[in-house]
Amino acid sequence: MNAPQKLPTTHSAAALFALVDVNNFYVSCERVFQPKLETVPMVVLSNNDGCAVARSAEVKALGVKMGMPWFQMKDLAQKHGITAYSSNYTLYGDMSNRVVQALKTFTPKIEIYSIDESFLQIESVLKRYRDTVELGQSIRQTIKDTTGLPVCVGIGASKTLAKLANHLAKKHASFSGVCDVQAMPKEELYQWMSETEVGEVWGIGRQLNKKLKAQGIHSVFDLLCASPQAMRQQYGVVMERLCYELRGTSCLQLEEVAADKQQIIASRSFGKLVTSQAELAQSVATHVARAAEKLRGQDGVTGALTVFIQTNPFKQYEPQHHQSITIPLADPTDNTLTLTNAALAGLKQIYQPNFRYKKAGVILNCISDKPSVQQSLFEDLESKGKSAHLMKVMDEINTRFGNAAIQSAASGTQDSKKAWQMRSNNRSPNYTTKWDELPIAR
Repeated sequence: MNAPQKLPTTHSAAALFALVDVNNFYVSCERVFQPKLETVPMVVLSNNDGCAVARSAEVKALGVKMGMPWFQMKDLAQKHGITAYSSNYTLYGDMSNRVVQALKTFTPKIEIYSIDESFLQIESVLKRYRDTVELGQSIRQTIKDTTGLPVCVGIGASKTLAKLANHLAKKHASFSGVCDVQAMPKEELYQWMSETEVGEVWGIGRQLNKKLKAQGIHSVFDLLCASPQAMRQQYGVVMERLCYELRGTSCLQLEEVAADKQQIIASRSFGKLVTSQAELAQSVATHVARAAEKLRGQDGVTGALTVFIQTNPFKQYEPQHHQSITIPLADPTDNTLTLTNAALAGLKQIYQPNFRYKKAGVILNCISDKPSVQQSLFEDLESKGKSAHLMKVMDEINTRFGNAAIQSAASGTQDSKKAWQMRSNNRSPNYTTKWDELPIAR
């Protein structure tokens, strides 16, 4: 397959990124501590045991879709022996932290994309390995040895290419869990791109996927061949940057791209290094407000949020602190104030003084479509209606008068201690964070 002659090479960039993604993360976390589940079809359910938010490969093969309500699959579960577990975000958040700590042994240049995905900038550490595949396999083995979790590694000259490479590594066993698209001959890379749907490109959601296919852009290769300038005129600057990223030019920040209906990330590097909890709290509250507005824009609600803070990984001579925490919510919500309270309570737990922080952010996880969310039996409908009206007014004011024209008065000294208890009839123990729930060896 031949690309147009004017298409820039995808092998010219100096930067090199690896995307490390845990396979079936929630399911894999459960299996680490219960090996008997390794080949058992299983799902992890959302808050209040409503719908499937994670599926094992065996369940996916049965045709169970993400978000399918548990009551609708009970007959299928009985027939095929599907085991259901309640979501345990405390466990998943701690396991995510352990993965990040293991990744930092390879390089401090790490960016968290979601609870189960991180980007590493790896060009400076390649000299310790024969090639990128050996590095990728070393990463996989280290994560397996230290956490028990299986990961795939995708490598490329941009984050978009690394994301594509990770997709190939997951879908095709011939890569043995590591795919480096930069090491491929052009013709082979273009062939893989032509066989991969355009909807698999990082940041292209369902609606954009439909629009692209309507104009004849069906595969990743079709998008590669499209004019970046024309794509900008039709879809905006982020699409233009995606096109350049597919050509090997790194130009996207994490906060510019988020998977539709799966997670929303809001983060920003600081103009100056921050040391106080109060300043971090203001930043986190601002990110929550922006993420919540995006969430309402896609008519979604979130069942859990992750707060993360990090020092500057490029200042290796300074003390480093990179920490995150995932907080489950009693009921899925899009309310900025509720999410802010939860985020600030989480920040209070992970903040440590005497560090100079470069970045903070939040990730909204376990996102569901608002109309399909299972309601709580004890839900206060009047209060919920007032909340929805308040959020609508906030969004209208901010749309009219500019971002953050009206916002919460959140500060780091006012976080309230709340218990986010939810119905979890089949939750696994908090193996890694509570002494009285440690796994028992017999």
